[in-house]
Amino acid sequence: MCKTIPLYIDMSDIRHALLRRDPLSAAKEVLYHLDISLGSALQSASGPASGLEKSTVDLVEEFIFHVPKDRNVQRKRMSCVQELQLLEIMCSYFQEQSKDAVRQVIFSALFSLQGNKADESRMAMLSKLVSMAIAVCRVPILECAATWLQRTHSAWCVRLARALVDDYCALVPCSIATLQNICSASPRFCCQLITAVTALYDFSSDELTPPPALLEMVVGWIAEDPRLLLLTFINTPLTSSLPIGCLEVTPLMGLLRWCVKAPLAYQRGQKLSLTNNQAETDKGMGCEELYSKLHLSILQVFLMLQVHLTEQNLFGRLAVLQVESAAALIEEVSRLSDELNPLHAANQIQLALDRLAQAVQVAMATGALLCTREDLRTLCSRLPHNNLLQLVMSGPVVSPPHGSPFQPSPYTYVHPARPSPLSPLSSAHAALSPLHTHPALSPHRPLVPHSTHSSLGSHAFHPAAVAFPYRPIR
Repeated sequence: MCKTIPLYIDMSDIRHALLRRDPLSAAKEVLYHLDISLGSALQSASGPASGLEKSTVDLVEEFIFHVPKDRNVQRKRMSCVQELQLLEIMCSYFQEQSKDAVRQVIFSALFSLQGNKADESRMAMLSKLVSMAIAVCRVPILECAATWLQRTHSAWCVRLARALVDDYCALVPCSIATLQNICSASPRFCCQLITAVTALYDFSSDELTPPPALLEMVVGWIAEDPRLLLLTFINTPLTSSLPIGCLEVTPLMGLLRWCVKAPLAYQRGQKLSLTNNQAETDKGMGCEELYSKLHLSILQVFLMLQVHLTEQNLFGRLAVLQVESAAALIEEVSRLSDELNPLHAANQIQLALDRLAQAVQVAMATGALLCTREDLRTLCSRLPHNNLLQLVMSGPVVSPPHGSPFQPSPYTYVHPARPSPLSPLSSAHAALSPLHTHPALSPHRPLVPHSTHSSLGSHAFHPAAVAFPYRPIR
């Protein structure tokens, strides 16, 4: 290890000293300079400053991310071997640093985006570091990456998610098992990664359809422990304000988008591939069971969420699913339905609408979505006819008194329209409608501590077993 640069030396003197070193040695010196300066600031009575000094940021950008500051100075760039060695040094540093606060502030100092030309280099280094941390299971780095994903603009989070998917699903497909095993080591990182990949793969094109290996891994994580989807939401203080444009606080809306749009997107892909081969058709048929399983898990999470909202006195006061996000999804479904030929895609359209209706029904009943029946009818007015959706919208419009918490209005007992042979749930609609008599919602079973996420504290626990008689839509 190189001798650490004293703090009393002027920054210009530090820079000239670093220029005389080889690139790897200079990068190591800057890293340890950050450790000493920021670590000392955290231990001081006044606490750390709100941000790094510009001179320190310049050193990081020039000697770690290799963004030239002086056109007249010819600098050496690190070779691939030196870059790998630097990544190993970073892995060791974050692993050996015992203070979480110091780890977080150093990680933020290195990889917080500044809005300049160094950001591309930051993202390249960050992607490689997180990918290495997954490969060698460096939990402290994954926890820092989870915080980074929570506080960074979603466009950059999608960049990181794409790099990780390429590394573990495309370049070396068999390495997906390594990524899959990370869930037990850092569930918080996996929760944020799911949110990022759902923002990346939005089914807007065939290229933005989640790879089967990624889909299977995500469904496996959630089926094993649905509470994974609520970790960020539960552990984020209500008073904290996240930056504008960051990822959603839960991946629920993104996963719901997957389940609802998947039948339509795969049908669109089948339509485009008729002249070539049946690869899209086979892929869609192979993934359909996974989407059905995922849909059931999402509904289970809504019921778990109701327990948490009720215990925290937030039921009807805090919307987990934003109405704007639901409106955007409904608009996407409407557009996709119009693009497809109703005669040839009737089954897929009805399946998508069935899933949408059931998710909206349960989300409103459990307080995850705060939306009146009148607003719901307006949002869904352009959608094709669907029996279950009509039943969901048929509830009475009851406005709560001013200032009182939102209470979802009960469904009236109405005779549904004649079941359509195209709807796979036409025989089950009557069983799904009277949510207010659902035996699983009251009384709740006693809370059971969750051993997997023991570090989250007692406030983060959810019921380990929630009875859920709903059947997934297939």
